[in-house]
Amino acid sequence: MTALEALRVPPELSARVPPEQRGSGRDDVRLLVSRGTEVSHRRFRELPGELRAGDVLVVNTSMTLAAAVNGRLAGERVVVHFSTRGEDGRWAVELRRPDGAGTTRPRPGGPAGAVVRLPGGSALVLDEPLGPGDGSRLWWARVPGDVPGLLSRYGRPIRYAYTERDQPLSAYRTVFAVPSPDGSGSAEMPSAARPFTAGLVAELVSRGVQFAPLTLHTGVASAEAHEPPYPERFEVPASTAWLVAAARAGGGRVIAVGTTAVRALESAAGEDGTVRPAAGWTDLVVTPRRGVRVVDGLLTGLHEPEASHLLMLEAVAGREALRRAYAGALERRYLWHEFGDAHLLLPPAR
Repeated sequence: MTALEALRVPPELSARVPPEQRGSGRDDVRLLVSRGTEVSHRRFRELPGELRAGDVLVVNTSMTLAAAVNGRLAGERVVVHFSTRGEDGRWAVELRRPDGAGTTRPRPGGPAGAVVRLPGGSALVLDEPLGPGDGSRLWWARVPGDVPGLLSRYGRPIRYAYTERDQPLSAYRTVFAVPSPDGSGSAEMPSAARPFTAGLVAELVSRGVQFAPLTLHTGVASAEAHEPPYPERFEVPASTAWLVAAARAGGGRVIAVGTTAVRALESAAGEDGTVRPAAGWTDLVVTPRRGVRVVDGLLTGLHEPEASHLLMLEAVAGREALRRAYAGALERRYLWHEFGDAHLLLPPAR
């Protein structure tokens, strides 16, 4: 159970379009700042004033894919959400039903052996559920051919019902996104980094804040499920391990940009907090009981009260800090979800 399940987020506080379509720029979203239990309110473009020379921002460079593709299973219209490419070449996929309004609703998975016809004459075959039972939301599927090419030609960004309309893929990519050599990427945007602009990055660097890249390819995290994340592919390069070590040795703070960056960085950290180069799959779920070993702060979005991500935020900042922050966000009518406002969690001021 999270610290905030008694809270209710009114539907009108869902960000329905990107901020640049609401009359402002990416970095003009609001920024809720938590320093321990103290809460203040800023604009994202004021982020440099909240950081200091020697801090390191750890950013996820995974590029968002056009991961939603129309298909047919027997006589049924479905939308396939391509989630994660497995080590054996299969893909974890989620099947959803079109709702007639441009978005989708959940659909039970399976059955095993079912063939889903895809555009361009290709198809996928459902092999087995990722979770227990045939009702699992995600299934492993065999997809012959070039899946990145299929997504490039026929895919569109995954979109949920709280958004107003389809957006171009560029709206779901951050300034840090880098193409993967094998065409892999994230099914859903690592959205905490969305408010950054090239100008803001340059200003932070000029003030002595450093950026440390890593990669974690995020899978489908359907808005209705509120379940812990499945295993995901990640890579923490040697340069990032060095930057983190240098920051900690010099008194700087290690601030993860997004829950995906926390998951990858903590997966590469030993019990003593030392980060080493690492790559592979992580099934780590950061909770208050497990705690964090290397992350001092977190820049993230606003999450639903039932979301498992809130356990990670509680591990970073504590339950009372989280409760006060979200009470302030509701009072000031901050906006939720990937096109919404941002939340910076920092240690208490000394």
